[in-house]
Amino acid sequence: MAVKQSARARAWVLFDRIVALAAPDEIHSNPWRKGPNDKLFFEPDYATLERLLGVPLHLKAGTTSGVPALALDVWLSYELRRAGFDADQAWPRPAHPRILPGAVTELLKDLPKAMRQPLEDRLIRKGSIPGVTSSSASILGKNYLKQVDVIITDWVTGPELLISTKRMDSSYGKNAPNRVEESYGDAKNLRLRHPLAALGFVFGLRSDILQKEPYVADWLFDLLAKLGREDDAYHATCLVLMEYADDAALPDTGEEAPAAGVPEPGPEADAEEDAPASVPVTQVDQYIEQLPKVRVLQDKTPEDLAPSRFLAAMVERVLSATPVNMHTEARRRRKAAQ
Repeated sequence: MAVKQSARARAWVLFDRIVALAAPDEIHSNPWRKGPNDKLFFEPDYATLERLLGVPLHLKAGTTSGVPALALDVWLSYELRRAGFDADQAWPRPAHPRILPGAVTELLKDLPKAMRQPLEDRLIRKGSIPGVTSSSASILGKNYLKQVDVIITDWVTGPELLISTKRMDSSYGKNAPNRVEESYGDAKNLRLRHPLAALGFVFGLRSDILQKEPYVADWLFDLLAKLGREDDAYHATCLVLMEYADDAALPDTGEEAPAAGVPEPGPEADAEEDAPASVPVTQVDQYIEQLPKVRVLQDKTPEDLAPSRFLAAMVERVLSATPVNMHTEARRRRKAAQ
């Protein structure tokens, strides 16, 4: 009897295909552009983001499934690869397992094929192997372990980039204060142990807040901006303002995602995650064509919370904190801006 796959496993099938279509043969476009007076700016791939944001709506995957916020994680990791970071450097990776230490990747590359293939098969088959692979990454801050959604790290450098994501599609007045309070505590926890890492926060928010609770929206935008200006909090913060039809809305159960800001289990306690199901590409493409339409409202997003500004700040922070002989492709892409 076939085992029913989790919402995350079903979502990964669509996420992976959307990203593959955006970067055929893993060739990514260069996000850096030159504006007036040759000023550099980062041009995000909003079309891919809007497709990814349609996946949880298509699956009717509620907040507690983790899929809505996962769409943001996948996009951010994809944008880091566009910026020139290697597919195995930026987690979540564009293939299962999503968290795989660089040392393991290098070992696999060095092994003869006869030895490498069985190990790769086992890594793919297992949801997680304690201390080796995982579906999510937890990093020790000053006082407690914190799950970080998008990360660049290596045992040589330590954490170089740490981005946390949240998403809210309803119950704004009820949940927004908790999300902001948790995020500030998480920032201090991580910043105090990893002061050189680029630390960022991305908040996905349904645009109907502008009509339903405009005062909450103004308050939330103001606090998000301030979180990115504090000396001991995030280096940059970001708002992804999502517009979609009511008939595509996620079910509002009144439940929230697992609370952040509390001690979390280490890798050894990480729950296994199903590998994406094997689905014919033609069928996956049909699903993608039927995804609910989502539009990111760039014109309604405050300039200091714009994804373009946020991504530029994150990449530049990583490059400025490392020697010029590291992340050479990311540096080359930035210099090649047109």
